[in-house]
Amino acid sequence: MEKQKNAVGRRKEAVTRVFISKGDGKITVNDKDYKEYFPLVYLQNQVESPLKTADVVGKYDIVINAAGGGLKGQAEAAKLGIARALLEVNAEFRPSLKAAGQLKRDPRGVERKKFGHKKARRSYQFSKR
Repeated sequence: MEKQKNAVGRRKEAVTRVFISKGDGKITVNDKDYKEYFPLVYLQNQVESPLKTADVVGKYDIVINAAGGGLKGQAEAAKLGIARALLEVNAEFRPSLKAAGQLKRDPRGVERKKFGHKKARRSYQFSKR
């Protein structure tokens, strides 16, 4: 068995460390099965998408440590982390993962609150009289 590879995925405030090794396709997130950790199907699909793109479903065991953010941010961070870890395993996956846009780090985050406003853009209600 080859040595395990690792990669980091980030999205908003979420950070995931992904460890990948040869195996039978078991994916665990914070010591739970990923289907238990991400109960919503579309989040499970986010985690599986790089494996489906590279056509290696069931060939690697993946251990993910997720911290920060919410479930959606963690799922998308896991997607990036898995895609990067697959590149560590085999660089031939790069064209298909790149074409699917799974090697891009989504830079969007929360906009900061401005002074004189209630939130980032929401202002206090104006009263003429």
